[in-house]
Amino acid sequence: MMKSITIETEYIKLQDLLKLASLVSTGGEAKLMIAEGRAEVNGEVCTQRGKKIRPGDVVRYQNQEITVAYADQ
Repeated sequence: MMKSITIETEYIKLQDLLKLASLVSTGGEAKLMIAEGRAEVNGEVCTQRGKKIRPGDVVRYQNQEITVAYADQ
C-alpha cells in the first residue's frame, strides 16, 4: 500500500518524511534507521538522512511505500 504525504515546500528531507509519515518516533530513530540502510529511495538503499525527497520519488521503509505531493496540486 502506498501512502502519500502532502508538503508545502520544494522538498522534504528523508528523515523528516519518515517522522511525518509516523514510521519512526523520533529524529534520532530516523537517523539510525537510515544510517543502517533500512530506507530505499527510488529502489536504491539510501543512507543520507538529508536526502531531498520531491514529488515523483518513492520511499520504501519497512514494507511501506511513501510518496510526496505538493499541497497545491
